[in-house]
Amino acid sequence: MVPPSDPVRADSEAVSNSVRAIIHVESGFYDGLAWPLDRASTVIGRGSNADLVLNEATISRAHALIGYDGNRIFVQDLGSTNGTLVNGSKEERKHLEHDDELRMGRLVLRISIEEDVGSGEKPGSRASA
Repeated sequence: MVPPSDPVRADSEAVSNSVRAIIHVESGFYDGLAWPLDRASTVIGRGSNADLVLNEATISRAHALIGYDGNRIFVQDLGSTNGTLVNGSKEERKHLEHDDELRMGRLVLRISIEEDVGSGEKPGSRASA
């Protein structure tokens, strides 16, 4: 059973132990919030059905999904009104690298990716698919 304070839902799919990622909010009311990406996918939005609910008028109810593709992490816009920008470029779906900046409306988020120490890979590095 998952403790109530744990953001992981009991029905969530497990993710690889070789990659650990965290979303950091860098602007606005939620500045300083850190959210571990510890499930197969996380929906960010202002709607109550989002996994990470951010009550910000400039983001959609289900704005973007961040998920794992093997040992890589990606962001996918979910048809939001204002779009999802990765390092200043509007993207529908994009693999993320360590320290990438995500903009959703007025929100500025940053991705922190840590690889397993034993893997020998740098955060977010891997041959492009």
